[in-house]
Amino acid sequence: MAYQIIEGCVRCWACLPLCPNEAIVAAEPHFRIDARRCSGCTGVFDDPQCASICPVEGAILDDRGLPANPPGSLTGIPPERLTAAMAEIRAR
Repeated sequence: MAYQIIEGCVRCWACLPLCPNEAIVAAEPHFRIDARRCSGCTGVFDDPQCASICPVEGAILDDRGLPANPPGSLTGIPPERLTAAMAEIRAR
């Protein structure tokens, strides 16, 4: 189960030391995950460590191409309420 880091990555380095398989590579313009080394943390952790620490929602995709840390995952706001919640925050 290989995960993928996409363009949204800001190279914050949070994920690099957490990967138990050292599958994350510091590449340009963003980090990447070596699919041959990535196990998705199966058998080691309940959740993929890269996605659990990533501060950029949607920057890490699972093997199906779905965000492992989808919009709202950091804020606790469900994706369907995100637009309304952001509008409420801006109005304050």
